[in-house]
Amino acid sequence: MSHQPQNIHAGTQVVTLISVHGSNHALVHPRGAVGIVTRTPCGEEQRYLVRFPDGFEAALLPNEMEVLKLFKDRLEGASNSLQNFALEDHVIYRCIVGSRAYGLETETSDTDLRGIYLAPADLHWSLYGAPEQFEDNEQQACYWELQKFLTMALKANPNILECLYSPLVEKATPIAQELLAIRDKFLSQMIFQTFNGYALSQFKKIEQDLRNQGQVRWKHAMHLLRLLMSGAGAVREGRVPVHVGERREELLAVKRGELTWEQVDAWRQRLHREFEQALAETKLPERPDYEAANQILILARRSKAA
Repeated sequence: MSHQPQNIHAGTQVVTLISVHGSNHALVHPRGAVGIVTRTPCGEEQRYLVRFPDGFEAALLPNEMEVLKLFKDRLEGASNSLQNFALEDHVIYRCIVGSRAYGLETETSDTDLRGIYLAPADLHWSLYGAPEQFEDNEQQACYWELQKFLTMALKANPNILECLYSPLVEKATPIAQELLAIRDKFLSQMIFQTFNGYALSQFKKIEQDLRNQGQVRWKHAMHLLRLLMSGAGAVREGRVPVHVGERREELLAVKRGELTWEQVDAWRQRLHREFEQALAETKLPERPDYEAANQILILARRSKAA
């Protein structure tokens, strides 16, 4: 009899049809354990990442689990509060990021979705705890739990700040609208370190490709430049300029490999100098407003506990 699960997305509760083992093949959970899918397969990958109430995670094939709602012999004591959990019902913010938000899309560009979910009180208080993020690779979507999102925003994570300033917003509940209203509170001089850090990491990968393969992945080079532009703009303007505007054609020329690496690297160095100049003149505070972020979180948690 086939147990092939149907419509498994991030946030789906499942029952294992096999015993789950850890290191040294030690039994961690018996057959029939209940877990929640936190990541769906990507590309040729077939396994789903399933998180259990004790925090243990296992990568399972489709025929090694079954959707909890369809499972006939539910374990006594399985959490009723989780049986009806539907991730979309708790998504408070969703936006488009990536090339379409940057204004760098082409006919073959994907639509990448990012957002925030606010864990219901029962999930937050349960043994499972609230997963920090759900990844649905089939839908090209990733959702962070609000507290995790706020923590990363306070650390000036470039991907998170770009979510807050994306020009393409698909969903924003009242709580999310209040968050967007104070998004400038997350901006600080820390942007200089984080955006530069990401850019430097990308630069090192490009140099490694040049040494090992003798070629540049031009898409990566384009995004390195875009990231430096975005960071310098944020420090200078007090907002994160996600869309590249009039720089679109110049950046796409880099992606197409129409510039030499020497030209691109010279551009990169100019952008670093502009970034440093912007930092010297910035009006941003040294640190973000932690209290404003905390108040949003408390407000959101109270709304779910009511």
